[in-house]
Amino acid sequence: MAEYTWIGTTRAGKEASGKITAETESEVIKKLRDQNIQPSKIKKKSAEINISFGFGGGVSSRELVIFTRQFATMIDAGLPLVQCLDILASGEPNKSFQKVIYSLKADIEQGSTFAAALNKHPKIFDELFVNLIAAGEVGGILDTILNRLAIYIEKNVKLVRKVKSAFTYPLGIFTVAVIVVLFMLWKVIPTFESMFTDMGGQLPTPTLIVIGLSHNFTSYWYVYLGVTLTVGFLFRAFLNHPKGKEIFDTVMIHSPIIGSVVRKSAVAKFTRTLGTLVQAGVPILDALEIVARAAGNKVVEKAVDHTRDKISEGRTMAEPLAESGVFPPMVVQMIGVGEATGAMDVMLNKIADFYEEEVDVAVDGITSLIEPFMMVGIGGVVGGMLIAMYLPIFTLGDTIE
Repeated sequence: MAEYTWIGTTRAGKEASGKITAETESEVIKKLRDQNIQPSKIKKKSAEINISFGFGGGVSSRELVIFTRQFATMIDAGLPLVQCLDILASGEPNKSFQKVIYSLKADIEQGSTFAAALNKHPKIFDELFVNLIAAGEVGGILDTILNRLAIYIEKNVKLVRKVKSAFTYPLGIFTVAVIVVLFMLWKVIPTFESMFTDMGGQLPTPTLIVIGLSHNFTSYWYVYLGVTLTVGFLFRAFLNHPKGKEIFDTVMIHSPIIGSVVRKSAVAKFTRTLGTLVQAGVPILDALEIVARAAGNKVVEKAVDHTRDKISEGRTMAEPLAESGVFPPMVVQMIGVGEATGAMDVMLNKIADFYEEEVDVAVDGITSLIEPFMMVGIGGVVGGMLIAMYLPIFTLGDTIE
């Protein structure tokens, strides 16, 4: 996929411009014409190293949900689009988001479609959002689409929070343990060492090892810090590279403990996103293309792209999904039933509901499984260091007796 910048003319004869992600220039032209825009200039952006630090567009998911729900209510009440945006902008506390809403209003006043105006702000309104709005504009059901979007964003945020909690707890405990160990090496052990030096005598081997570690850390702390920062930077760059992300996602989805949560959350997101798009009337091939890019997991993205290619050749969706090996048999069979009965959107949302609950159960199971191992490991390291430092005191007691 590549990013293209474009300049074109709307149906009303007004000039519009923006950015769009696509495989080829012809695909860009098709997408723009679907939005009733006649392109006059299309340029592919040059490749660049993209190391994202997660600042996004300065708009939280909660702010986006509130914006979408309020917008849906006003559209449903019969207010014109421009007036809705003016009201929302005037009441928006986030100044960054307020500027974006005023920009949307200005674009629409100049003759742009709402979807085309949203497409100029990809950091806030992703491709899924833009395509659903485009479908709502064409079908005259913008209020319904906005409500579905708000529900989708809320459920997606909840799912992401669940998955993060599976990693946050053990990571938090590990971080605290590292800080405790480093503090002991930096402050506590040198105090014990000076006391042992005054006492004289031969120190036990475990004590000498711990003192040696303390000397090494206090003398070369800048080396450890530099190595840690370098490894972190290289790991982030690795994840930002498509091949590196695919390797990482493959390892995660097949890992023995975390893998179940990653797989179930990926299935839940896939089915929820696809169900929302199908329910809005987006053609299945276009919906799968959007879902692949919104998957957030290269393994799932590859499986969805494979499925899309096979559907374009005339096959059903269930068969290529089964071939990928990513999706559980139950999911494949239910999608097959949805295809046969014409209730694909209903079936996809039922699968999403089921797997979101499964993620909840899996996260609780991982937490209860990891906790005792983490406690034993951390207790062993910290306790071992303390025992090593108290050994000379025990030896001194024996000598006095």
